[in-house]
Amino acid sequence: MTEQSVCAVALGAQRHENGPMVAHLLDALPGSVDEALAAAPAIARVAPLPGSGSTLDLWEGLATLAAHDLGVARAVEPHLDAVAILRQAEDSVVAGTTDAAAGDTRTWGVFAAEGGPDPLVATPTPGGWILDGTKPWCSLADRLTDALVGARTADGERRLFAVSLAEGGVHPDVSAWHARGLAEIPSGPVRFDRVPAAPVGDAGWYLARPGFAWGGIGVAACWYGGAVGIARTVFDAALADDASPFLLMHLGAIDAALQSARRALAEAVRAVDAGDATGDAGSLLAKRVRAAVAWAAETTVVRSGHALGPAPLALDPAHAKRVADLQLYVRQHHAERDENSLGRALAGSGVAPW
Repeated sequence: MTEQSVCAVALGAQRHENGPMVAHLLDALPGSVDEALAAAPAIARVAPLPGSGSTLDLWEGLATLAAHDLGVARAVEPHLDAVAILRQAEDSVVAGTTDAAAGDTRTWGVFAAEGGPDPLVATPTPGGWILDGTKPWCSLADRLTDALVGARTADGERRLFAVSLAEGGVHPDVSAWHARGLAEIPSGPVRFDRVPAAPVGDAGWYLARPGFAWGGIGVAACWYGGAVGIARTVFDAALADDASPFLLMHLGAIDAALQSARRALAEAVRAVDAGDATGDAGSLLAKRVRAAVAWAAETTVVRSGHALGPAPLALDPAHAKRVADLQLYVRQHHAERDENSLGRALAGSGVAPW
């Protein structure tokens, strides 16, 4: 493990003492997705909840993981999100789930994407809720123990459920995953056949809670960390005595983009912990931050390629993996569609924000 890979990724304007989560990670960074899943419960025990006053430590921890390895971050982030969701669901009827989520052996995913010809449907029965249908984009469903799964009820409401992935009716399709980036995070569909499920919160609660926006910003912190990992390779190349002026130009452009993303994340930390990022304000904040960080990540990918040429993409396995991983991961930002959503939100307010 290089010294570069164990550097904390700071979001503040100045370096500061690492929080408990970052310190824990720097002491033992997982080296693979399997190690990340094994470590996830222990990381969850030291990771603060978003909005708890220590959101900086949480998002710096996610960024630090991502700068080290985006696959590792992609395995840990949903587990931490699931634990936060369960702790927010004070009215959940899931007996013991909240405490068990931070236990020693359970690993969680969050499967909330929708789409496809066989939508997932939740049906109440005398023995409890059951799920039937196919859920797309279920990351690591073949290796996790549990998941929070979004489903539609008969009346069209969206509702969240806790599911054991060890149930016999859970059928992940890992053969559908052909990605070159995040290759170790199979995210194919899962077929659910009469799978028992426990509701988490009321209908609509998952999307309406403040933590939904905060979780989206946590994902952006992972994008930022991945971009920092790529930028560090450019920085190392710029230290050479024969570094070209064009390489230095691209390094400057990367720095400008990453500083903008860092400031957006740091501002979001303050807003979330101050209680100023709930409701429409929280949704708008998440749209802005994700757009800013996605732009910075894409700028870093393009500029690093221009600065370094093809050699590290072909001959440096760590750099090539970071680029491929980030290119796929950042597509969780839906580009023009999400920018359209941001524009609609701004126009809908009727007040110019600048």
